[in-house]
Formats: sequence, structure tokens, C-alpha cells
Amino acid sequence: MNQKSTVLIVDDQEAMRDALEGMLSNQGYELAFATNGQEALDIAAKLLPDIILLDVMMPGMDGFEVCQRLRADPVLAKVPIVMVTTLDDQESRVRSIEAGADDFISKPYNKLELRARVRTTTNLNRYQRLLNEQTKFKWMFENTDEAYLVLNNDNQITYINAKARLYLNLSTDVPIAENFMALLAKHYHQVHEPSKNPTPIDATLIKLPPYIVRSDTKTALPFWLRIDVMEMAGESEEKYLVHLCNVTDTILATRQGWTFSGQINHKLRTPLMPLVAGSEFLIKNCSDITTEKLQDFLEMIHTGATRLHNQINKIINYTELSKQGEATEPCIVTNLLETITTVKELLQIESLFVSQPNKIENLDDFYIPISCEGVEIVLTELFSNAQKFHPTKTPSIEVDIKAKPDSLYIQIRDNGIHLSPEQLGNMWTPYYQGSKHFTGEVKGMGLGLSMVGSLIWEVGGTCQAYNRTEGEGIVIELTLPLKKFDFELDFELE
Repeated sequence: MNQKSTVLIVDDQEAMRDALEGMLSNQGYELAFATNGQEALDIAAKLLPDIILLDVMMPGMDGFEVCQRLRADPVLAKVPIVMVTTLDDQESRVRSIEAGADDFISKPYNKLELRARVRTTTNLNRYQRLLNEQTKFKWMFENTDEAYLVLNNDNQITYINAKARLYLNLSTDVPIAENFMALLAKHYHQVHEPSKNPTPIDATLIKLPPYIVRSDTKTALPFWLRIDVMEMAGESEEKYLVHLCNVTDTILATRQGWTFSGQINHKLRTPLMPLVAGSEFLIKNCSDITTEKLQDFLEMIHTGATRLHNQINKIINYTELSKQGEATEPCIVTNLLETITTVKELLQIESLFVSQPNKIENLDDFYIPISCEGVEIVLTELFSNAQKFHPTKTPSIEVDIKAKPDSLYIQIRDNGIHLSPEQLGNMWTPYYQGSKHFTGEVKGMGLGLSMVGSLIWEVGGTCQAYNRTEGEGIVIELTLPLKKFDFELDFELE
């Protein structure tokens, strides 16, 4: 942006243009010149000057007509116009006022007076423009459906619009004592870039997480925000413009499709096999089959159909509950162990070992704030990845479950392949960012792991991955909040 004020000098006499240029050329202005009325209109439309010094007496289109046309133009109407007249030309002054001029300068010029008039007018005009721009943008920010706020160097909020107040649970027009980082920590889980040795987030803007998430409740879905930051130029106290972008629909819709597709692929294939095989055998051998054999095949088909019906109902119930934002029952630690076995059998993994170095007493009294269906989805994705990327598709998987005072630590190790630093660094990157590496090939880890990350982050957990040091394969580490049941709560467990 050009920080200098622009002065347009309009005069048909070269000597007069040179005289004005000599008085103003070293005063910090951008000078432009026009030799007639039409040229003045064309240049003014192009440059939108901060002031126009307009000679009254010009051949063809005189200064009065130029002034009238400028005032009739909706873009140029606000540009200050100073008419240049002779000292005793009272009639020209009156006509200039009628035409819309703001001020007068008399010939011959007084250099100090000329500079003072131009400086005062340009400063007022630029200040008025800034006020107008500020008013316009404030109106836009207040009436947009997007959330914006402005921070100073200490991360204190100096401006916040209504939508951002809503996202941060702030009452309207109440002074904000806490800084931005404290407000985020109060209402959201921060999604950190995972690494083998994560460092805690500090209170500098550069360390702001790219995403934050608020956990779901009995009446509301998880709520995701992406944080975009722009550093503002200049020496103003206001240093950063922050945009809080609601990406909830994108994440949940993407996960919905991934969940349904993944569950169909893994859970429906097994019960379909007896239906297809049994019916195909009956069609080919219906004339030769005995009653006893027929009974056996019908029972096999009925068993497969029943299993298929149950699995479809489970998938539909889970996806419908997720879509409606209704609460699902949390996973009891006992059920976690059962779910591991279920996924092992579902994926037909032969070698899977579970260890609990410090077993939790009274497992039924503790839970993690994610449904058993959600746990099954997470484990299915992690185990199937270990299977898919193993050289022979027969991984050996080790699962360690450790209880800490307020969290459950799950480590999953396989003996497949090592991943590159780039793959490990981008493993949990949200898919909707459009990472060019996430194509579902070995080069990328596909949509599933980013969705696993979103499920873990939504409940305040963490996830990270790194290569094994004692051999081939990778290690996945999940940390989930561990809670004890308060049986006076409103929900009941079946």
C-alpha cells in the first residue's frame, strides 16, 4: 500500500504546474499532473487522489465543470477539491462553492499557506478514509457468520466479534480478562502436532495449534475449529488477526463416510460369505440334495443372515447416533479388552498379544469417554493398517495397556515396515487439508488415521507414531482420559 498522499495538480499552463511542483515536490507527496479537464477526470478515476488542486480558468472544460463532474461520480465525490483562483475573483469563488469545491487558493501563491492548506486537507482526508474503512470492516466483521478476533503481543484480545464470542463462550460486551490461550484451554482440547518427544505448547502465537476441538455432550456433537492467523504490519499494538473457522461439518461428514465404508468392508464381508456360498450351492444342487443337507444349508444361511442383520443394525445405530449428536455409552475398561479380541477375530489376525503391566482393579468401575463402537473403529483401522503394510500380510501385534492416575495408555507395536519421517509427521494430518501425500498408497496413510486422530482428540486424548528401534515396524501410542463412574449421573449402562 502506498503510504504517501497523492496530489493531483490540474492546470493548462506549464508555468503554473511547475510552480506548484516546486512548492510540493519535497513535502512527501506523490504528485500527478493534468493539462485539461478530461485528462483530470481520467487521472482522478485511476489514482483516486487525496486532494485535487484545480485551476478555474482552462480552455474547453473549465474548473467548474470538472468539479461538478467529480462530485457526480460516486467514487470520486469524496475527494477534496481546492480551486485555484485569482486574489479578487469573488464571482469564481461563489461558483466554485456551488460546484462543490472544499477550499480556495489564490494566485499568486503563498508557499507557506499553500503547503499548510494541502497538508491539513490531505491529513484530514486520509484520516476520514481510515475511519470509513475501519467502520466498514467493523460492520463486516460484526455481521459475518465467521469468527474473528485481534490479539496483541501478549495474546490479549483487543477486538472480538460476536461469532468469536460465541465460540469462546464470552458474554456480549463484557471485558475480557483472560488471554486467548487461557480461553482456548478452558473450552477446547488443543490438537498438537504429534512427535516422539512432544513439547508442551507455550503461550506464544506461533505455537497456536492449527485445530481445536470441544468434546461432544449428550445434546451436541463434537465441535471443531481451524485457527488461521495473519500477522499485521506496522507498529500498532494490534499484532495478529485470528480467524476461527468452523470445520465441524467437514470433519464429521468425512468421518461418517469413512466409518460406514470401513465397517461395511470389515464387518459385513464375513456374514455375507455363508449367504452367498450356501445359496449358490442350493441353486446348483437343488435336485440332488437330501432333506437333511437342505436343513444344514438353510441353517447356515439363516445364521449368516442373522449376523448380517445384527451388524447392519449396529452400524446404522452408531452412525445415526453420531449424526444426531446423541450420547453414546462410554467404553468400560473390561469392554476394551473384549473389543481387542473382537477386532482380532474380525480381521483374522493370528498373532496378537495383550499385556497389562499394572492391572486396574475393579475394571467395571472405570471407563474411557469414547464408545465401544468408537474404540472398535479405532482398533480396526490400526490393526488393519498393520496387516495391510506388513510384507506378508501376517503381522505380529503387541498391545500394552497401562493405567495412570487420570489416563489410560495404549501402545500398539507391529513388526511390519518402517515409515519415512515425512509419513510419520503427516500421519494424523486432517484429510480435508488436501495433503498431496495422502492418497491411500503406502506413500501416505490414507483417510483412516486422520479420522482415528480426530476421534482421540475429541475426548482430550493424544496420539503419536514412531518407528520401532529394536526391529522393523512402527509403534502407535494412544493416551485416553480414564474416569471412574459416578453412579449418580443421569446415564445408565446396559
